[in-house]
Amino acid sequence: MIRHLGACPQRKEAIAAADQKRGRRETLYHLRVQDAWSGGYWLHLEINGTATLADLDGYLRSIWLECCGHLSMFSVGGWGGEELPMQRRVLPVFARDVELTHIYDFGTESVTLIKPVGVRKGKPLTEHPIYLMARNSAFEESCSVCSRPATWLCTECWEEQDKPVFFCEEHCEQHEHEEYLMAWVNSPRVGLCGYNGPAEPPY
Repeated sequence: MIRHLGACPQRKEAIAAADQKRGRRETLYHLRVQDAWSGGYWLHLEINGTATLADLDGYLRSIWLECCGHLSMFSVGGWGGEELPMQRRVLPVFARDVELTHIYDFGTESVTLIKPVGVRKGKPLTEHPIYLMARNSAFEESCSVCSRPATWLCTECWEEQDKPVFFCEEHCEQHEHEEYLMAWVNSPRVGLCGYNGPAEPPY
């Protein structure tokens, strides 16, 4: 995906069009964002150098994480590493070759790894501080009863059977663990705490 985004004709056209607009040129970082546990969930973001880590935290909460207003943090070196303040500007953070760890919820934690993989000087492609360039396709699972596409996950069955158990819309209504059903959405937080999505970009 890094190679594709670097060579994509449509992206080059969008950048050229943005550079013709009014406004100042900025330092823009291409960030690769990955779920720390499996790596199967990922995002490619472009973020303005003038944005703050709080902007990045808010984006990750919106697209992947927010469930119950838990605390979160950025650090260099993971748990016990150097914690970075949320008001820190992106430019000095990613000017060095560094991988950040983002932790959301210190009880049932979701851990995300963030690394700059590219940088350019130019005008942003959006008025917002972050632009979503690409993300992983949603994982498809089948209902454990009828094999139709699943839309729900039972966390109680997962606990009992030590593996995820999925249900379609029809069979989730008949399932005995109604209070433990959680939406099956495109997020590494799926199945954790009270997370039910929507797992969509905020802008």
